[in-house]
Amino acid sequence: MRLFEFEAKKLFAEKKIPITEGILAASPEDVTAAVRELGGTAVLKVQILSGGRGKAGGIKKAESPDEAFTLAEELFAGTVKGYPVERVLVDPLLDIKKEYYLGVTIDRANYKLVFIASPSGGVDIEEIARISPEKIFKESFDIDEKIFGFQAYAIGKKLGFTGDLLKSAVPIIRGLYNVFKSYDCKLAEINPLIETTDGKLWAADARISVDDDALFRHPELAEMGIEKRHEEGEMTEREQQAREWGIPYLDLDGNIGMFPGGAGFGIMGNDFIEYYGGKPANFMDSGGGPSPERLAKMLILLDENPDVKAIFGARFGGISRCDDFAKGVIQFLREHGLSKPMVCRMTGNVWQEGVRLFEEAKKEDPEIFEKIEIHGIETPIEEISKRAVELAKEAE
Repeated sequence: MRLFEFEAKKLFAEKKIPITEGILAASPEDVTAAVRELGGTAVLKVQILSGGRGKAGGIKKAESPDEAFTLAEELFAGTVKGYPVERVLVDPLLDIKKEYYLGVTIDRANYKLVFIASPSGGVDIEEIARISPEKIFKESFDIDEKIFGFQAYAIGKKLGFTGDLLKSAVPIIRGLYNVFKSYDCKLAEINPLIETTDGKLWAADARISVDDDALFRHPELAEMGIEKRHEEGEMTEREQQAREWGIPYLDLDGNIGMFPGGAGFGIMGNDFIEYYGGKPANFMDSGGGPSPERLAKMLILLDENPDVKAIFGARFGGISRCDDFAKGVIQFLREHGLSKPMVCRMTGNVWQEGVRLFEEAKKEDPEIFEKIEIHGIETPIEEISKRAVELAKEAE
């Protein structure tokens, strides 16, 4: 669960990380008043749950209150990375000498925490990591390990800090690590950490993603007004609809709608589609023993998605039954109709009954089955995956 920048900075401040204390604004008039309060110049930063705001035009420098008003009008009237702008953080304008990067995340391959630092921070940090990996420093920690002063000192030295700057950097490095640990984060990041011309360090930006499965351990976040929300960005309309229906659903950037039979089987299906050259349009979990009504709603999400060109359905009957799967699909076909080609396969718990229900329904209403192919255990899942990719390519 990602936090807004202004929220993340509150957590940074609790760990004594020096932040730029901006003013949150909800209108161009609020922005103008905030800029005047900050002395007439400021940085306007849209508050959306997405990275890359700078490159997307979501961060503007205002040299006067009048200029701030004009820029704010443009920001509030438009979108940034597809998200509407509802709030802008008005931050003090710093006299920047150098930018650095600090971050803590999880090294899933080695089951450790990893502190990542670079003397080259800012909007191009990903590009720096790609073309100049020698500028990226990493220090691993065991999950239950604390960070000591000498370790933070060593990281600061690698960044090139000396003297008073090094003394200032050590508590920031330790503070960032402690934020990560204290709030069960998946990511805690300062990019950029600013060195100003007067020799001070400031967290000019703040990014935090909290493990939403651990939110019950942190009622203090709710007290701060930080509520459970989407993982990495604002929810799409389909994700909002799925949430209302109680269906775990995430939009992806592909064109094959994924209609799974359980989370594990859904992940495997996404992997198969990728392996055979396709791109999933979503991830979705049907849940244990889904009702036909729930399955029908899942298909509505896919069929009404304009990006979906074909639908891939794979049901492994375990707790759930394949006859319920068939009833859900048939209910959808009769009540909604299918506008996209679909291929699906059933195996496991009463799969023969599922196939029988499809065959009977097809005899009664052959026209609603024109776009759907039904298979049982006799057809390998690999062939179904290949067929879904073919259908999507044919529909492009």
